[in-house]
Amino acid sequence: MLLSNKVYDILKWIAQFLLPAVGTLYFTLASIWGLPYGEQVVGTITAMDTFLGVLLGLSSSQYKKENVR
Repeated sequence: MLLSNKVYDILKWIAQFLLPAVGTLYFTLASIWGLPYGEQVVGTITAMDTFLGVLLGLSSSQYKKENVR
């Protein structure tokens, strides 16, 4: 699965910055304000982030294999 550079960069930004920030924000607000399902929401975000990271790693590995000279 090869991604374009733009799609790869966007997904990498989401995986490295957006999802961890959203998870941290929700967990903190859930603790302060008593929002529901704090652990479940953060667990879901973490699972999605891990899955996305694996897909990006596979894409990067495949790209490197195909572009070795």
